[in-house]
Amino acid sequence: MKLKMAKQTSNFSENLNQSINIINEGTLIKGDIAANGDIRIDGELVGNINSKGRLVIGPKGKVDGEVNCNNIEVAGYIKGKVVVSELLTMKASAKIYGDIIAGKLSVEPGSLFTGTCSMGGDTKDSIIKNEKPPVAKEQQK
Repeated sequence: MKLKMAKQTSNFSENLNQSINIINEGTLIKGDIAANGDIRIDGELVGNINSKGRLVIGPKGKVDGEVNCNNIEVAGYIKGKVVVSELLTMKASAKIYGDIIAGKLSVEPGSLFTGTCSMGGDTKDSIIKNEKPPVAKEQQK
């Protein structure tokens, strides 16, 4: 009688892609963060964030530095430039002091934003490259 062994598949590589990095309340980090996965900040970060995943700034979370990510949900505080390739969601408790460059923007009533905001492909690309946005021919005269 032959027994067949079931092939076990490893979920390890799948779990790496779905990892969430959490900075809990009461934690202060000074320095830059670069991550391929998602990040949640309920503590405080003094430095820059570069994430290829989703970033969540909790209601008590604070970031003092530049943020560059695919998607972000802000319920806390950010002071610095925010570059989001897809969607920036500002919850009612959100406070952002700095320039925003985003593909799409969702703002709940009660949120606070001070700075400039650019949305869309052409404008976003030109600002990231430190170029001036395209000006209509009528405005150039």
